[in-house]
Amino acid sequence: MKNTGQVRKKHSADFKFKIAMAIMSGKDTIQEICSQYGIIAAQAYAWKKQLQESGSEIFERGSKKKTVDPSEGVHKLHATIGKLKVENDFLVKFLNKCH
Repeated sequence: MKNTGQVRKKHSADFKFKIAMAIMSGKDTIQEICSQYGIIAAQAYAWKKQLQESGSEIFERGSKKKTVDPSEGVHKLHATIGKLKVENDFLVKFLNKCH
């Protein structure tokens, strides 16, 4: 395989969203958008397709009630309680010796 010297660009999610929305708006042609942002049409169409297929997930996640998993952080809480118990016992013993 011959190296053509081209470097594959990595684009941010914001950039991809911007391109997909520009395509969907219909104000400019795909060719104009691709020329303006320096991308190929196949990639722009792929981003548009991704937005169309999974864009509704944004609204699904926002509408779900956030529930707190009771087991989340339980180990950390138990560790903190244990530490405070040890410190409290130490202080009680220390104060009893002072009197």
